Amino acid sequence: MSRIFISGSSTGLGLMAAELLAGEGHQVVLHARDAGRAEDARKALPRAEAVVVGDVSTIAGSTEVAARVNALGRFDAVIHNAAVGYREAHRLTADGLPHVFAINTLSAYILTALIDRPKRLVYLSSGMHHHVDANLDDILWKQRRWNGSQAYAESKLHDAMLAFAIARRWPEVFCNSLEPGWVPTRMGGPGAPDDMDQAHLTQAWLAAGDDPRADVTGEYFYHMKRMSPNPQALDPRLQDRLTALCAEISGVTLPEASEEASPAPSPR
Repeated sequence: MSRIFISGSSTGLGLMAAELLAGEGHQVVLHARDAGRAEDARKALPRAEAVVVGDVSTIAGSTEVAARVNALGRFDAVIHNAAVGYREAHRLTADGLPHVFAINTLSAYILTALIDRPKRLVYLSSGMHHHVDANLDDILWKQRRWNGSQAYAESKLHDAMLAFAIARRWPEVFCNSLEPGWVPTRMGGPGAPDDMDQAHLTQAWLAAGDDPRADVTGEYFYHMKRMSPNPQALDPRLQDRLTALCAEISGVTLPEASEEASPAPSPR
């Protein structure tokens, strides 16, 4: 059985994936933004090993979450699930960053860089990422008029780019991205048309390590089937530029491949 940390897992798809994994016998550690949400998460999933509390909207908060995760010992998998949705107004964090970028893109980068390297990394993207450009020249929305839907879609493209950048950089880790579908969670809204029963399965499957079909890296999935992501997500130059920007903004350096690394198998 695996030990798995899931960011942003006090509600929604993160909690659903945690419930599935715990039901299969895996050890699951949840994450909540504050103490109130943490208590709700404990009540929702009493079998969870622990709940890490911390606000990933700030650089300091994401750094502290990573430290608290590491204090619990090494994990087999991390699911990067924390996100805000596509209907967000323009709001700056304490660091002066658009909060959609700070939570959806930068916190995933910081947690990736600072949490002790697991065997598996899973990043949640969105079907909306297919229809935007990465816009790395204006990643902080200083030149454009704010559009919450576009900002969300760009951040989900960034998450896919980050997954593939890490797959290249850390060949010993199974590192993949997925879209869960547009489902009626609090983020998705009540009118979302996709299948809620399918939305949490792929990330749990990729993280659990129970199925040899999930022993791949640098792949993109929808409902447990491979699909092609936005071509920009696969561009190594854009991937490297994104990680460099995140490093510059956060002050957190992404580690190189470990010296003892042996490549994870992939059909690509």
